[in-house]
Amino acid sequence: MTERPPATLAPNVRRLVDEIETEIGEASDIEGTGSRDGLEPNGRVEAAVREILTEIGEDADRDGLEGTPERVHRMYIELTAGYHVDPERLVNGAIFDVEYSEMVVVKDVPFYSLCEHHLLPFFGTAHVAYVPNGRVIGLSKIPRVVEMYARRLQVQEPLTQQVADFLMERLAPKGVGVVVEATHLCAVMRGVRKPGTVMTTSAVLGLFRRSDKTRAEFFAHIDRPAPTA
Repeated sequence: MTERPPATLAPNVRRLVDEIETEIGEASDIEGTGSRDGLEPNGRVEAAVREILTEIGEDADRDGLEGTPERVHRMYIELTAGYHVDPERLVNGAIFDVEYSEMVVVKDVPFYSLCEHHLLPFFGTAHVAYVPNGRVIGLSKIPRVVEMYARRLQVQEPLTQQVADFLMERLAPKGVGVVVEATHLCAVMRGVRKPGTVMTTSAVLGLFRRSDKTRAEFFAHIDRPAPTA
């Protein structure tokens, strides 16, 4: 898995990282430091954004764009906060020995990510399942795992595999299945320009790969309508 070296994060990004890593009500022991929003004032990102604005024929100094380079810098730091999430803090001991061997499914987990090819958003839902082998993970951790990998520059296929691999490595279950469904703005706003296009990817490990019955049960859970409140 791709990791980034330790960095001084903006307070808003540090809060986002803490939200992914920790449960509601848990205290964070890390505070953001630095200048406004904690950004290092090296200006490199801002200068690059100004150059892009100029190259596309805009006036980077006009009123509406005057603060755009700094805003873009802050935006990308926030949208790529997943690089800074510590998997150990995310799991935080929430793996439990349980005598349960039936499938566990968490579906319709919303996510937002950035395509590494065009830096345009893609977004949708993830469906995650595993068959325990004596250990289960806390319910809230699975959406956090999805969030950790989504908040990086991504391609949908690796994102799907990374979530599956994480659970396989941490839980050593009998099997893991992950299905991700997403809309990519690089296919909607540019290129083929086909609104409504949805891409579906899957990763199946262990029992989910070996057993047609297990895969079919997983897909049946995905297709079943969610209960109404």
